[in-house]
Amino acid sequence: MHPADSSDRTRWAMLMALVSGFALSQAFRTVAAIMAPPLQAEFHLTPSQLGVFAGAFHFAFGGLQLFMGMGMDLWGPRRTVLVVSPLTIVGAIVAATAHSYPQLIVGQVIIGIGCAPAFLACTIAVSRWFEPQRFAAVNGAAMGVGTIGLLVTGTPLAWVIEQWSWRAGFLALAVLAVGAWLAIYLLVRDGHQVAEGAPARPLDALRGYGELLRLPFTWGIVVLALFTYASFLTFRGLWLGPMLVERHGFSLVQTGNVALVFSFLSAFGPPLYGRIDPGDARRRRWLFWYTLGFGALFVVMAFTRSVVVDLLAGAVVMVLSGYMVMQYADVRAAYPSRLIGRAMAVFTMALFMGVALMQWITGLFANAAPSLGMETYQAVLGSIAILLVGAAIAFRLLPAPRR
Repeated sequence: MHPADSSDRTRWAMLMALVSGFALSQAFRTVAAIMAPPLQAEFHLTPSQLGVFAGAFHFAFGGLQLFMGMGMDLWGPRRTVLVVSPLTIVGAIVAATAHSYPQLIVGQVIIGIGCAPAFLACTIAVSRWFEPQRFAAVNGAAMGVGTIGLLVTGTPLAWVIEQWSWRAGFLALAVLAVGAWLAIYLLVRDGHQVAEGAPARPLDALRGYGELLRLPFTWGIVVLALFTYASFLTFRGLWLGPMLVERHGFSLVQTGNVALVFSFLSAFGPPLYGRIDPGDARRRRWLFWYTLGFGALFVVMAFTRSVVVDLLAGAVVMVLSGYMVMQYADVRAAYPSRLIGRAMAVFTMALFMGVALMQWITGLFANAAPSLGMETYQAVLGSIAILLVGAAIAFRLLPAPRR
C-alpha cells in the first residue's frame, strides 16, 4: 500500500519513526556544546580545533546529501535510512574509544555519514505522504518533535558526562541510535514511495541535479540555506556551552540545564511557523526580514556581555529559529514533484555544509579575537551576525522563482 493511501494515523506513526532518527541526528550534531570543556581538557584543543571537531559531522553529513536525495528518489526513504544509519553506531563507538584528536574527528565523520539520510527522509516523507497544502504544518510539527534530540544533549548528557565521562555520552547515544533504527525497521513501510516521474537510474538522477543548478533561483535558496540553520546550530551546538562556562562561570550541569531549557523552547518554533506560514506570495519577504532580525539578536549578545541579556536573547533565538521551517515550504513550492527529492537534497546539503563552514569560520574568529582586541564570544557572535545579514541581502537580490 502506498503510504499516502494509508490512514492519517498510520502515516503519522511512520513519520514519527523517521523523526526518531532525525532526533538522534540532532543529538549527535549538538554534542560539542556539552562535551567541549572535557574534550578541551583531555586533548588540549584550541577553539579552532573545537570548531573542526563540531564541523566534521556537518561536513560529512552535508557532503552526502546529493547521494541521499538520489537514493530516496530511486529507492525511498525507508531503505535508504536503514542501509546508511547503522554507521552512526559505528562512529559513536569510534569516538568513544578515541585516544587522539584525529580518531575523534574520524568518529565524527562516520557519525555524520550515518546521520546523513535522517533529516532529508522526514522532509521527503512529508512531501509524499501528506497533501501539499499540509506540507508546512506537518513538516513544522515533525521538526518540532525532532528537537527532542536537543533535549538529550542538555542536562541528561551533562549528567552522564559528570557521572562517568564524555566517552559514556557517546556510548549512550549509540544505544539510542539502535532504538531509532529498530523503530524505522518495524514501523515504516516503503510501498511505492518513488515519486511519479522520478529517475529510474542513478545517471538520470545526476542529470536532475544539473537541471536544478541551471535554474537561477536555486542560488538564492542555497545562499540563504548556508547561513540560517548554521547560525542556530553554531550557537546552540558549539558555542553555548563554552560561552556560559568561560564568559559567565557556569558549571557543566548548569550549562546543561540552560541547554535543556533552550532546546525545549526551540521545539515550539517550527510548529508555530508551520501554521502561520503566509503562503507563496509573502513567504520570501518574511524570510528576509526574519533573517535580519535573527542577526540583530546575535549583535545584542555580542556586545552586551550580560548574563541576563545572553540568556534572554538566547531564549528568543531558540523560539525565533522556527521561522526557518518556511525555507522548506519555499523549496517545496519552487520545484516540480519529480525533482523534489533532489531539490531537498541540494537544500539540505547547503544547510549542513553551511553549519560546517560557519563553525570553522567562528573558530577562526575565536582564535583571532585577542589580536583583534575583542573578547572571544564578541568575535564569535559578531561573525555570525555578519554572515546572516550578508545571506539575507543576497537572498533578496538574487532571482526568485516564478509563482
